[in-house]
Amino acid sequence: MAHYALIDENNIVVGIITGVDEDVIQQDLDGTHVGGSSEAWEAFYASRPWFEGLTCKRTSYNGKVRKQYAGIGFTYDAVADVFIAPQPYPSWTLDKAFDWQPPKPRPQGSEWIWDEANLEWINVQVES
Repeated sequence: MAHYALIDENNIVVGIITGVDEDVIQQDLDGTHVGGSSEAWEAFYASRPWFEGLTCKRTSYNGKVRKQYAGIGFTYDAVADVFIAPQPYPSWTLDKAFDWQPPKPRPQGSEWIWDEANLEWINVQVES
């Protein structure tokens, strides 16, 4: 099974559907053949009346298609043809690989959480 992201006019992912694998060719209700490539299925799903006004792009769990698996609220960058996760904190910046980076690198070792108010990492002690 393939997965497809539904993208609104602002390039925001508003839904994910499970669809047909890109190499499958099927006969549509009107007798025409559909499929054979990701692009063909993207066009097919985008043409459905219930997805009117939305763009459809293939996404994959393994990250081999458009950098990472899209989620609702992700942004689609059409120029780079990648999905970008929502910015986790206002202080984080997007790097050239389309990953969000904190102002300070995360320390090695234990569990750490980001403290946006103080712009630092806080060590979280996990009780066993």
